Amino acid sequence: MFVVGLTGGIGSGKSTVADLFAVHGVPLVDTDLIAHRVTAPHGVAMPQIAAEFGDEFVAADGSLDRARMRTLVFSDEAARKRLEGITHPLIRAETEREQREAQGPYVIVVVPLLIESGSWKTRVNRVLTVDCSVETQIARVMRRNAFSREQALAIIARQATREARVTAADDVIDNDNTPLDALTARVEAQHRVYLALAGA
Repeated sequence: MFVVGLTGGIGSGKSTVADLFAVHGVPLVDTDLIAHRVTAPHGVAMPQIAAEFGDEFVAADGSLDRARMRTLVFSDEAARKRLEGITHPLIRAETEREQREAQGPYVIVVVPLLIESGSWKTRVNRVLTVDCSVETQIARVMRRNAFSREQALAIIARQATREARVTAADDVIDNDNTPLDALTARVEAQHRVYLALAGA
């Protein structure tokens, strides 16, 4: 099946754009949702995480203590790589399963860190970047997550730059203070392009 990798920085509006494609019957595979599933209460990654990092990183309900883990991996690169060594293979396997089972003209895989991961570019037919200014990202993240400006900037600093995402993209949808009707029209136009490329 024809596969589009949808990416964008935090606060770019990836989820909104993905949902607008779904309106056209395009199946979505969201790697963030899969990541949450494998680290949910008694998720498949949790025994390995507990063994590797200790029970203090497991919340009372059996899920990953995200706040504690976020603090650790932000300050310790080796810890981040250990965590990814556990979760990434599980996420990849589940992503591939969902792609195989997807029914539609083509499939969109939502990958927030597509550019950063390196290998994803070879696993999709097209890369679609949702783009907006860094100031727009900051404003959205502060509003949505109740983060400080400094917290928002720290997350953005760990992601690929706006320029890198746009350069790596085959297609770009601008979502910088874009009204919903204009964004809807942009998605519809891009959908028609993908239908043609997919031979649908």
